[in-house]
Amino acid sequence: MRKPAIHKSFLHAFRGIFWMLKSERNFQIELLAFAVNIFLIFYLKVTTVDALLILMVSFGVLAAEIFNTAIEKICDIIQPEFDKRIGFIKDISAGAVVLMAIASIVVGISVYWKYIC
Repeated sequence: MRKPAIHKSFLHAFRGIFWMLKSERNFQIELLAFAVNIFLIFYLKVTTVDALLILMVSFGVLAAEIFNTAIEKICDIIQPEFDKRIGFIKDISAGAVVLMAIASIVVGISVYWKYIC
């Protein structure tokens, strides 16, 4: 199979992100948190290194949510009926998102603390 042109690959990737934004509530909430962080970075005049830390964990949460959704969709195709093994896989995947969200909260508190207090 021939690989698509690079611009088509990017088009497909952005279509996937747009689909996430349009249809996944958790992704929408996490994107709102990302927007709040962008605002805080500029409002608090955060240093470049601190801004990069915030951006890295923010994008990490968004990426984890995308992977989680992909795993859930694959599981739904493989086994449309309830199966506790599939439920376990979905729980593990969601757990990865929670861990990344906790990491982002820890980083956010440690970075923003020095600007607020």
